[in-house]
Amino acid sequence: MSLHYLPPVKPSAIALGTIFNHTTELAVMTPLFGATYQRAKAANTKEEFIKSKEATSTAVAWGSSLVGSALQSYGVGALINATGTLSYKGSAYLGALIFAATSAPGFLNSLFVEKQALETVGVSVVAKLIETVGLSMFMTWWGTRTNPFEYSTSSRGTPMSRNAFRSE
Repeated sequence: MSLHYLPPVKPSAIALGTIFNHTTELAVMTPLFGATYQRAKAANTKEEFIKSKEATSTAVAWGSSLVGSALQSYGVGALINATGTLSYKGSAYLGALIFAATSAPGFLNSLFVEKQALETVGVSVVAKLIETVGLSMFMTWWGTRTNPFEYSTSSRGTPMSRNAFRSE
């Protein structure tokens, strides 16, 4: 497989999308970090804490969250570019489709099969909606195209190059 087939996405959009998404995920993982902080305060030495199970699990969760956020940001940016989405309404629809395809089945399973509490599932749904719809709209606001004039809405150049008084 060649990298030629992967749509280009502006690197700053990937970086800012990663920060946006990672912040959302950290808000959900706050209880894990709170327990780790309490363990660090209770540890006698820094070396004892670093060797602890909590420190290792927190580092793995933080690292995998960061990598996952970067991959998700690239994926959403690539979809925005590949579909030619230019409006916030279009990006909201795209984010909702991403949510429906990736997260909705798991939430329905949690709610009806595993019978988890509605509050628990609700918080997860809100976090995932922010990660999908919010990320899509944020990246549309920032801009994801490396060359914004490459994907114009008309086949005759950019909207700025059209003359309303000229018959085409």
